[in-house]
Amino acid sequence: MRQLRKTVFDATGQFDILRDVSFALQHGQTVAIVGASGSGKSTLLSIMAGLDTPSSGTVVLDGQDVFALDEDTRAALRAQKIGFVFQSFQLLGHLNALENVMLPLELAGHGDARQRATEMLARVGLAQRTRAYPRVLSGGEQQRVALARAFVVQPALLLADEPTGSLDYATGESVMQLMLQLNQEQGTTLVLVTHDRGIAARCQQRITLEAGAIAAIDQS
Repeated sequence: MRQLRKTVFDATGQFDILRDVSFALQHGQTVAIVGASGSGKSTLLSIMAGLDTPSSGTVVLDGQDVFALDEDTRAALRAQKIGFVFQSFQLLGHLNALENVMLPLELAGHGDARQRATEMLARVGLAQRTRAYPRVLSGGEQQRVALARAFVVQPALLLADEPTGSLDYATGESVMQLMLQLNQEQGTTLVLVTHDRGIAARCQQRITLEAGAIAAIDQS
């Protein structure tokens, strides 16, 4: 991330959501982005994923300037290298758990999508829930399906926006343990936005945002 700035305009004038944010991530690293509500955390994560565009600055992933690409090429890069886990899960309600996890593999043209998705659901403890639809899954089960969907493509970078924010403590702890285990097994770089200082402390690096700017970067 190099000199990222995000500026919006409304009736009151100009507002800087992000201000000259720069930092680098190493392969396989675990990073927590922390800060008060409104500090720019989720916007930063969306820009890192290529889902939102900065007003200025660049994001470089494996040597590729993400925003030098057209929208279709950027979407293809995201499908190949980036996983995203939302607090609200973002599962497709008309697809069962297995079909939700198969979807990114099918879009990428993998012929073994069903097998890989089945194995990943078993890995996250949902071998008996493959045919269940999101409406009958608990919050923790939905989040595990979302994790399976993100990890099944073995992304170079996994971004998670408050992945335990809507879960009770025990379920959130289980999801966090799973994310760290998959990070270690696959070597995926893990970046998560969290308000939970305990979760942040378990990451190798913590980036604190204040009013859209980096206030501190701490290492474990």
